[in-house]
Amino acid sequence: MTALAKPYVPTLLLIALLAACGGKDKAAPPGGSGGGMPPPEVEVIAVAAGEATMTQDLPGRLEAYRTAQVRARVEGVVEKRLFKEGSEVRAGAPLYRIDARSYRANVAAAQADQAIARQTVERYKSLLEIKAVSRQEYDLAVAKAKQAEAAMIRAEEDLENANVPAPISGHIGRAAVTEGALVGKGEATLLATIEQLDPIYVNFTQSGNEVLRLKQSVAAGRLKRADSAEVELLMEDGSVFPLPGEVYFTDMAVDPATGSVSLRAEFPNPRRDLLPGMFVRIRFPESVAENVIRVPQRAVMAGPEGQFVMIVGPEGKVMPQPVKTGGMAGTDFVIASGLKGGEQVIVNGLQKARPGTVVKPVPFGAAGAESNAASAPASAPANQQ
Repeated sequence: MTALAKPYVPTLLLIALLAACGGKDKAAPPGGSGGGMPPPEVEVIAVAAGEATMTQDLPGRLEAYRTAQVRARVEGVVEKRLFKEGSEVRAGAPLYRIDARSYRANVAAAQADQAIARQTVERYKSLLEIKAVSRQEYDLAVAKAKQAEAAMIRAEEDLENANVPAPISGHIGRAAVTEGALVGKGEATLLATIEQLDPIYVNFTQSGNEVLRLKQSVAAGRLKRADSAEVELLMEDGSVFPLPGEVYFTDMAVDPATGSVSLRAEFPNPRRDLLPGMFVRIRFPESVAENVIRVPQRAVMAGPEGQFVMIVGPEGKVMPQPVKTGGMAGTDFVIASGLKGGEQVIVNGLQKARPGTVVKPVPFGAAGAESNAASAPASAPANQQ
C-alpha cells in the first residue's frame, strides 16, 4: 500500500502550487491590470473678487541714519587709541589721546596773564578815582584783561580737544591713524568715522511717469490712494526683513537727469542686520483697487502665447486658462482679465497637472497640514499604564 501511495505525491504538490497561483491572481490590487491609480492631489484656491492693496517693488540702497567724521581739532602726536574698531561708542566717550604737554603749559601761561591783567584793572580803577591815570589808560587795561580771558578760554579748549571725543553715538569703523602719527598739522586730520545704524535709512526712487499714472487713476476713481505709509524691505536673497519701515520723505520734484522721484524710508535695525551701502528692494504700497482677483505668483505661468493658469474644470480635469496680470499685491498677481471668480486655480502640484489630466483638488495648504499631521508621532493615551 505504501508503494501505491508514492506516485501520487508529486501530483498533489502540483495541484497545490496551481491553486496558490490562482489565489494570487484573484488578490491582485486595483492598480494592476484590473484597476487604476487614484487621481493625484493638487492644491487649489477658489478665486473671488475683493479689495487689494497694489504694491510695487522698488530698488533702494541703505544709508546710515547719521554719519560723523572724527577729526583732530588740535595739532599733536597721537599717544593712544581708546576704542576698539567695529564697536559701539557713546557720544562724548574719548576716542584718541593726543600729546597735551604743550597745551597744559599754554593753559598755565594764559592763567598767569589773566591774573596780571585783572590786577592791573583793579589798580588802575583806584588810580582813576584820584585822576592818577587817564580814562584811556584804564580802558586799555580792561581790554587787555578781556584778551587775556579769551586767550585762557582758547588754551583750555585746546587742552580739552587733546582728548578726542565721539561726536555721536553709533558704530565706529576702522581707525584712520595709529599711535605716533602727527595729526592736525595744517588740517583737521580724519581719525575715524561713526555711523548710527539704528534706525537706518533706505533711499529709493519711483518713476515720474508711474507717479503721474497713479495720480490720474486715483482722480478717475479707478484706484484709491493707499493710506498706509508702512513699507517692507526685501533683502538681496529675496527674504523679507521682519520689521516694517515707514516712508516719511518724498521729493516734490522729478530729477531731470533720471526722470524719477526720490523717496526715503526709515527702518528699525536693533540687531544691525542692515548695513549702509547694501542694495535692497522696497515693497511700496501705491493704491487700493476694489473688485479685483488676485492669485499667488507661483500659480501664473508664461508660454509662447502669453500668461496662463491651470484650473480644475468639470469632472476634475485640468485645463489651461489664459490670463493677463495687472500689477502686484504683495506676493500675489492681480488678474486684469481671464478669470471671473469661482474658478479653482491650481497653486501646488502643477508638475502633476497636465492638461486633460483628472486630479483631486484640495484647498491650498490643506495637503501640507495633513502631511505634517501624518508624520507627527502619535501621543500615548493619557490613561495608558
